[in-house]
Amino acid sequence: MSRHVQVTFDAHDPRALSSFWRDVLGYVHPGPPGVELPAGADPLAAWDDFLARIGVPEGQRNTRSAIEDPDGPGPRVFFQQVPEDKAGKNRVHLDVRAAPGLRGEERMAALEAECARLVALGATRLGREEPAAPMSAGHIVMADPEGNEFCLD
Repeated sequence: MSRHVQVTFDAHDPRALSSFWRDVLGYVHPGPPGVELPAGADPLAAWDDFLARIGVPEGQRNTRSAIEDPDGPGPRVFFQQVPEDKAGKNRVHLDVRAAPGLRGEERMAALEAECARLVALGATRLGREEPAAPMSAGHIVMADPEGNEFCLD
């Protein structure tokens, strides 16, 4: 039997980091449980209303957040607030597949374009690995706004 996977990030600001990754991945913030969101409604505003209604103090409303693939097959991504700073290199990271099927300069140009989009969202470019046949098609190493490394692949 297979298992479903949820990817979890520790974060200082779960809402901001989940919004960054939502825009990177094309995911959505789900609405609160039992709340039917009308078309065009802001799910984060719905969460604020929901948490206030169930008595969660305002200072605790940004302790967690989540995003989901609107098409269903991608893993849910969860963000939980932690007090400590990130320390050291990630032992696990995400590869954002931004140029599937492309090779050579066409691939690297597509990765550079995506890198520019993500930098505008708040990511930091850390480095570029050139294609090196037969083992590497090339990739760009980046960090999200809280310093978590990921690759554009």
